[in-house]
Amino acid sequence: MASKSTTGLPLDSANIMSTVLEGILYGFSVLMFIGTIWTFTYKQRIRDINQPSTVVATLLFVLSTVHMIVGIIRLEDGLVKHGNTLHDGPARFFADVTQQTFVTKNTIITLQTLLGDGVVIYRCYVVWRSVWIIILPCMMWCGVAAFGICMVYVQAPSTNAKNVFGNQTGHWITAFLSLTLATNLLSSGLLAYRIWTIERNVSGAYATKNNMPILRVLVDAALLYSAALCTSLVCFALSNNGFYVLGDLIVPIISIAFYMVFIRVAISKKIHECLSATLC
Repeated sequence: MASKSTTGLPLDSANIMSTVLEGILYGFSVLMFIGTIWTFTYKQRIRDINQPSTVVATLLFVLSTVHMIVGIIRLEDGLVKHGNTLHDGPARFFADVTQQTFVTKNTIITLQTLLGDGVVIYRCYVVWRSVWIIILPCMMWCGVAAFGICMVYVQAPSTNAKNVFGNQTGHWITAFLSLTLATNLLSSGLLAYRIWTIERNVSGAYATKNNMPILRVLVDAALLYSAALCTSLVCFALSNNGFYVLGDLIVPIISIAFYMVFIRVAISKKIHECLSATLC
């Protein structure tokens, strides 16, 4: 199989850096997860807790935790267990996309991406109150799922793929990242536009103070996620080993982006309830 020459960091250094940076972002995401659960449950009865959002936040936390653990195991395997037994050392191990730990990490990335995009599409449906508006995002979401499955499948140990930048894996990864980026931008754009139009059409000081912070957080979260995807896509197109670093960072970034929105929405809801109770 033809493979491309890579540039940038050596693979062993890239994997060490990705694990360290992911650990930092993971720690931050854990704090935000705790804050999210606190805002959902503080002084709330069980029946009043937003259970769907709580489940999504928990799933994001579980997936990012498993990804972090698998990353540490992969780093140990490459540097300690198998690195010295291979001809090219640890770099040979980290370049092998059929390693079980690499396949597992990409499976988690696919699941995390589908979960995040699915939540944004559902929010679009809620604010637009129309199935028609989410037909295209849903079709794109299905495409992301299909490309993600194919991406993981071609990296299975039973295949002959040996290089993440090779033709056998490269097409699926490029399609997955590109369609994920497009789906996120479209869904987030529809969501932000709807909130902006509601804010513009509704008169009153309360609407201005309540909705605009949510809109800003939605835009910030979408930009954060999109920036990570764009950078990963550029690194992959250039066959740069920085892709390994950015690919791992996407998982905690997805969690952080959604925790930002969860916390902001929960705080706004509490403010609304307090104002309603005061006025009544």
